[in-house]
Amino acid sequence: MRTPLGDFLRARRQTVSPGQVGLPCGDHRRTPGLRREEVAFLAKVSTDYYTKLEQGIERRPSDQVLDALARVFRLDGDAAGHLRALARPPRSRSEAADPDQEVNPQVLRLMDQWHDVAAAVVNHRTDVLACNVLWGAITGGDFGRTGNLLRILFLDPRARDRWIEWDTEAGAMVAHLRAGLGTNRDDPSGHALVAELSEASEDFRRMWARHDVRLKRRDPVLLRHHLVGDLTLWHESFAIDSAPGRRLWTAQAEPGSPTEVALGVLRTLARAEAG
Repeated sequence: MRTPLGDFLRARRQTVSPGQVGLPCGDHRRTPGLRREEVAFLAKVSTDYYTKLEQGIERRPSDQVLDALARVFRLDGDAAGHLRALARPPRSRSEAADPDQEVNPQVLRLMDQWHDVAAAVVNHRTDVLACNVLWGAITGGDFGRTGNLLRILFLDPRARDRWIEWDTEAGAMVAHLRAGLGTNRDDPSGHALVAELSEASEDFRRMWARHDVRLKRRDPVLLRHHLVGDLTLWHESFAIDSAPGRRLWTAQAEPGSPTEVALGVLRTLARAEAG
């Protein structure tokens, strides 16, 4: 019987090489990653017990076992938290299923006051709910201004030209989506998005199958703009406490960099177009 916990353990086991955990690398491995008995040895549990975890027979591992598995699979804070949530699923996450798409007016005013920072409100499915003028100028009109960022990345033919390191950004966004959906099974629109992208994109299917989990934080994003050329933007996101499941995404340039100059040009053009 397959379970989300078992699927996650199986996927993470396949991404860790023996050499990464101090085991000899044999030449006759039929599948990538670690064997079940190797994971069990490193986590100090029996092979039978670990096998039952992957098969969904055992569903309530102790905190000590979860900590040990997080170490074996080299999980960071987001992924380790996801592992624990799979083993201890919350009874409900009604905020994730909230259909209300309106953004707090105070948050909108805050974004509009940031003339040198591109900002957008994004929900756990990566729907862009609102953005400021500079975000719209950077993303080139409607490209990324509204709609869903994952649909743009995987289904818009322009995406690979706009994101210079498309593979890196796409992988990070898929990991962000898995972190956003978490263990919630009461979000039909989120699972419909996964089904849609899985059907339409082989790249999405491959990345989703890895079970990477990571909320996007401070990362450089490399974009190619048709008017001002290449941009290096530093990303940071913040949880919006008054709206669970939503985050305020920001992007800005290093002071004195060519990107800062380019953003000044885009800001001037956007103001001129707005009248």
